[in-house]
Amino acid sequence: MAARKDAPSLPDFDVLKRLARDQLVYLLEQLPGKKDLFIEADLMSPLDRIANVSILKQHDVEKLYKLDNKPVVGVSDQLCFLVRPRISSVKHVAEIVNADKADGRLRKYKIIFTPQKFYMCETVLEEEGIFGDVTIDDWDFYLLPLDDDLISMELPEFFRDYFLEGDHRWMCTVAKALHVLHSLFGPFSKTYGIGRCAKMTYQLWKEIVEDTESEIKPRQAEIGQVFFIDRDVDYVTPMCSQVVYEGLVDDVFRIKCGSVDFGSEVTSSEKSVKVLLNSHDKVFKEIRNEHFSNVFGFLSQKARRLQMQYDKRQGMDIKQMKDFVSQELKSLKQEHRLLSLHIGACESIMKKKTKQDFQELLKSEHALLEGFEIRESTTCIEEHINRQISPFESLRLMCLLSLTENGLISKDYRSLKTQYLQSYGYEHILTFANLKQIGLLTEQQSGETLTAVESTMGKLVTDKAVGKLTDAFSSLARKSHFRALSKRLNLIPRSVEEYDLKVPRDMAYVFSGAYIPLSCKIIEQVLEERESWAGMEEVSRLLNSNQFATIERSVDPASSSSVQRVILVLFLGGCTFSEIAALRFLGKEKGYRFVFVTTAITNSFRMLESLVETHV
Repeated sequence: MAARKDAPSLPDFDVLKRLARDQLVYLLEQLPGKKDLFIEADLMSPLDRIANVSILKQHDVEKLYKLDNKPVVGVSDQLCFLVRPRISSVKHVAEIVNADKADGRLRKYKIIFTPQKFYMCETVLEEEGIFGDVTIDDWDFYLLPLDDDLISMELPEFFRDYFLEGDHRWMCTVAKALHVLHSLFGPFSKTYGIGRCAKMTYQLWKEIVEDTESEIKPRQAEIGQVFFIDRDVDYVTPMCSQVVYEGLVDDVFRIKCGSVDFGSEVTSSEKSVKVLLNSHDKVFKEIRNEHFSNVFGFLSQKARRLQMQYDKRQGMDIKQMKDFVSQELKSLKQEHRLLSLHIGACESIMKKKTKQDFQELLKSEHALLEGFEIRESTTCIEEHINRQISPFESLRLMCLLSLTENGLISKDYRSLKTQYLQSYGYEHILTFANLKQIGLLTEQQSGETLTAVESTMGKLVTDKAVGKLTDAFSSLARKSHFRALSKRLNLIPRSVEEYDLKVPRDMAYVFSGAYIPLSCKIIEQVLEERESWAGMEEVSRLLNSNQFATIERSVDPASSSSVQRVILVLFLGGCTFSEIAALRFLGKEKGYRFVFVTTAITNSFRMLESLVETHV
């Protein structure tokens, strides 16, 4: 299918890095003179993308330390701490300061919270008796561009904090981040969204816009529309095995902050190599969104082309050889190095997936998605648990069964739970409570009592006053309604022809033609068919409503049609590389350019890891 229009160009998001770097430099200079910098562990990778060690050294940072639970004594008379607004981090800083006080050592201390400080942080500083000994600042590092069209807030805790704990504190952070994008690349013309968190975040953002309207200078918009979507709108997609190359690399090697460490099994040497995965990697750019079955063929063609370019040297005279060395050789060597790494990664993925019986696993998943052979799939999950293949894989399959079947029947739920606890430990009782509360692994209820309670709560409480109590009721009563949604939105492609993964016809290719991601299908329907929720009342009802569509400003269709096809999709609770690949495909087909902003990159492992409790 040919694209309707040429895809519009994207804004330059590198300005976000420059703004973050400039503010950090300013904050460091507020503590003049030599200083030691303590950095929280999960901030080290994002910081490396913004300001490397040489930049920090230029601004009087003498030594860098990773802030963890090990005792570290800085050598400088000034200590600066770069931390997330977490109680554990603040307490660790307090231990260092109080140890100095006990030794009679006088130093200056500065704490920089990112992306912002919370009231509880100051409370802990007071309780620990060091509030007057430290100065405090915020580093508004909300957004980290990972690629031309991908921006992460690097807040993996958002998912658990909001969807499990009902904690709303990060919503204001997301609203502020969106306001930064609105100020730099807006004004936006239309906004759509679905989900309770999406709706509240939108309302917070609108309040910020209204409060700062006079400060924003008129400018030419570079992003036309925004789509907010909650992670709990679609739990099925992240629970499916990823089969596009970038998704598989994430599942197998764990992409962290846009880069991956390839170990000796990939590099064929004792050293591991850190590789930045983005569109500047010419090899990766062409295979990242491809179904894995197509990747080896592409890489072998690429290898042949590279060899032909190297062979051009034969028969060159001195001048031609000089030009070849100065203009082409360096880039050819770099491309050859990256090609070798991606071939090594593919081989490693193949070995691991073959050992896991990946094809059989995919067949079971596809049967669950289609609603066939449920008893056989349940038996397969039992075997998986009893062989103790992987605690996370077993949980993932149980969650996928529950989500696609609108909960497990009581007999199966209790049997699978008992077998899991016997295989992996009874400390996971709390894990099952979390999964049930969040709606990932539920037991079918007799009657509709909980739904009736939720309905009554909905009438009594307004959206503004929702709070933790109604969030808890929503989680407790949540049903996935996957079968009804699948039928209404045609999520399972029906065709007598075999699905051609080399020439995909729709977004289902990201799951081998078996399933179109629900989140992506909703976005497609709203944008392409209606540009509103009209005609999707039944879909939104099945998804617990909370949908909205707003015209933020009127636009001249003739002058800004290109900008209106640049669409920012904001995932609250994380998005997967499979969803990103699916929407990139949709963009090519329909002439859109999607910009992905997410609280974090996620997959089944990360989601379940955040919910697993292993302490009694």
